[in-house]
Amino acid sequence: MDDCIFCRIVAGEAPAHRLYEDDDTVAFMDINPATDGHCLVIPKRHAADLWELPDEDGDAVWRSVRRVAAGVRAGLHPDGLNLLQSNGRAALQTVFHFHVHVIPRFKGDGIHVPLLRAPGDRSQLEEIADRIRSGF
Repeated sequence: MDDCIFCRIVAGEAPAHRLYEDDDTVAFMDINPATDGHCLVIPKRHAADLWELPDEDGDAVWRSVRRVAAGVRAGLHPDGLNLLQSNGRAALQTVFHFHVHVIPRFKGDGIHVPLLRAPGDRSQLEEIADRIRSGF
């Protein structure tokens, strides 16, 4: 896709600080890092989001995520690690090529993941679970 920056990175038409590459995936540094070492793993084949991603590309991405996470751990010695993957504008996806953020975490890095959690109503949880199961 000509207008996709990640496809242009895959094709070598846009610059990127590549970390890892295999037949199916590329990993590179995020140009707007949340922390030192924040990087992205993408499939080489374009898929806008998780719903478009073929299973074989998803499998390849997660293998590469694990490999990159190991490199981050060995090279940067973070205190933790977040993996972030967003789908759609409502989930704050800004580049519409499936990607996984690998974000090293360090004590005192100031990053806060704003998930607002509260106990769920059990009957509502079951009703929602039924609706999800009906979609398989």
